[in-house]
Amino acid sequence: MAAKKIYPTPMLDVLEEGPWPSFITGIKNLRDNHENQFIADVTSSLLGQLEHSYETRKGYWKGGTVSVFGYGGGVIPRFSEVADAFPESKEFHTIRVQPTPGNYYTTDMLNKLGDSWEKNGSGLQTFHGQTGNIMFIGTTTDGTQKFFDDINDYGWDMGGAGPCVRTAMSCVGAARCEMSNCNEHAAQRWLVNNFTDDVHRPALPYKFKFKISGCPNDCQNAIERADFAVIGTWRDDMRVDQGEFKNYVEAKGRQYIIDNVITRCPTQALALNDDDTIAVDNRNCVRCMHCINVMPKALRPGTDKGVTILIGGKRTLKIGDLMGTVVVPFRKLDTREDYEEMVELAEEIIDFWAENGLEHERCGEMIERIGLVNFLEGIDVEVDPNMVSSTRQSSYVRMDGWDDEAIKWFERKAEA
Repeated sequence: MAAKKIYPTPMLDVLEEGPWPSFITGIKNLRDNHENQFIADVTSSLLGQLEHSYETRKGYWKGGTVSVFGYGGGVIPRFSEVADAFPESKEFHTIRVQPTPGNYYTTDMLNKLGDSWEKNGSGLQTFHGQTGNIMFIGTTTDGTQKFFDDINDYGWDMGGAGPCVRTAMSCVGAARCEMSNCNEHAAQRWLVNNFTDDVHRPALPYKFKFKISGCPNDCQNAIERADFAVIGTWRDDMRVDQGEFKNYVEAKGRQYIIDNVITRCPTQALALNDDDTIAVDNRNCVRCMHCINVMPKALRPGTDKGVTILIGGKRTLKIGDLMGTVVVPFRKLDTREDYEEMVELAEEIIDFWAENGLEHERCGEMIERIGLVNFLEGIDVEVDPNMVSSTRQSSYVRMDGWDDEAIKWFERKAEA
């Protein structure tokens, strides 16, 4: 069913040229071929307004207040400032829906979500937004409530929007990845279930994100993007299969191993022996995962697994990008008590930030402003020598006296 009115889009048509798929083609397909008249009309109007924005080099969407009964967030309101010219898309709200841990879906459930959205929205969806939500893009104020009621009946919930705890994300984890060092999906469920009220009812200085990656490869980019990053790691020695390593050397050659594995270790913790075996200085290994990624059959994470928790990662805002700072160097995450302790730490951090953070200030920016020591004191976490805000970068740092200094530090701690 074609749209009742089709707006000319000469500038948008150019975006369909070239070898790559174009989002314009997808929207036009909904406009020209969808059997739902509302979808055909609203996507046609959307294309008309977008063409107008390209012509004038201005955006014409403004915010407002739209939500569902009992919630304070989860909807990104979009009202058109040129509604007289493009009336069918005068309301084009985006609804955030929480994904499953690890982004696992059944085909049946995806079909249900699609059917619900075609009944109540534009048909445009994104898997997934930067925060991690499923983004259902384009509906009316009335359609917002109807869509939520529909999907909520079969188990889905709204994600976060505004100054609140945002939707958590976890990597595919132990379900498919051999590098996993923790139960990522359980960690996400524990955190989401305990902070649901803070997701739905914005009452914080700004947004707060949980992201869980099962190993230091950090496929979720949690260290850069999450206020509370949970990274799977290990604290014993890396596992080495010397037989497989020799096979790798035989297949690739010694020079290849030296150039692509040995010399690329950031702390020079690897050495190639004369008999084509590898020597690992585990004490200086910083778990960068490069050697393991290159030779997964020969090198594996250790067996004493747990997580490192970093606080304060974020993208540019007031003071630029921040990487997460290690607050918990290592913690087991095996039992119910372990998960409860992780949730309690998150509660302490969010409460302290809510009381001391400035408006529109992320947790990491607050730590930069008040200092790490004051932050640790506020959340009742003892200072640990393994807490680092960035990895060692200078090759001229003397380390020959570090052991003696560490002994002195632990002696002073015991006396205190």
